[in-house]
Amino acid sequence: MKQAILITAYKNYHHLEEIIAFFDDDFEIYIHIDRKSKITKQELLRLEQFDIVKLISQKYKVNWGGFNHLKSIVYLSEMALKNPQNYYFHLISGHDFPIKKVSDFKSFFRNTDKEYLNFFEVPFSGWGDSGGLDRLGYYNLYDLFNWKINFQKRIIKKILYWQKKIGFKRELPLLIPKLYGGSTWWSLSRACLNYVVVYSKQDKKIFNRFKYTFCSEEFYFQTVLMNSSFKSKICTDNLRFIDWSNRNGNNPSVLDETDFENLCLSNSFFARRFEYPISLKIRNKIKIFFK
Repeated sequence: MKQAILITAYKNYHHLEEIIAFFDDDFEIYIHIDRKSKITKQELLRLEQFDIVKLISQKYKVNWGGFNHLKSIVYLSEMALKNPQNYYFHLISGHDFPIKKVSDFKSFFRNTDKEYLNFFEVPFSGWGDSGGLDRLGYYNLYDLFNWKINFQKRIIKKILYWQKKIGFKRELPLLIPKLYGGSTWWSLSRACLNYVVVYSKQDKKIFNRFKYTFCSEEFYFQTVLMNSSFKSKICTDNLRFIDWSNRNGNNPSVLDETDFENLCLSNSFFARRFEYPISLKIRNKIKIFFK
């Protein structure tokens, strides 16, 4: 029996190598890399040389906030489910790193009947004036324009402004069940993840309604699973250590060696966010302490 690590990434080739090297052959790695990535073909070929890497894909161009990120996650899930030996699945980003021993992964997930997915009902007070409903209620064109390029960011904001100005609103179809949101990252059992993948194929109207939704991956799994028979098994602790303060030039915070003690005390299995050179010392400490 194996566990699958699903990774969505766009840079930091060497960090991806470190994630792969951390795990043994009781794990399989499935990676989607943004088609826009500057990771070279030679580097992709080197990643493919690791025996536990079963997929390297650049199927989608993934802009921050866009629907293609959700599509890449569902695609990775579908590919990982093809191996019947994979019984637990962990979605992480290319900025994450494991903070438990491999033996802890094996013992914990072999003996749990829970699904680890952060969730809350939408509207949610922490998601702006509309509680997150604006994310679905307007055309958010993050797949067409790149928020990280200033003039394209202005286009996204201007289009949103004019929709609100003229009183335009996208209706939520009656087919969509009660809305939930939460963190993108999760650890799910085979039965649970298979339910989402099958649901996505059978009910394409609901899946496709999340197109033009800002950060649709922060809605979709929560909404599908919290309206399913898996609801009673879902634990809102997704086992990820994230510092949501603005530190080291980023929010969530880029982790550094001052975070090491908190990581050791955490019950989380992954931490984020790692950037270099700031995170080099803490990553090296993790490799020694948790190996």
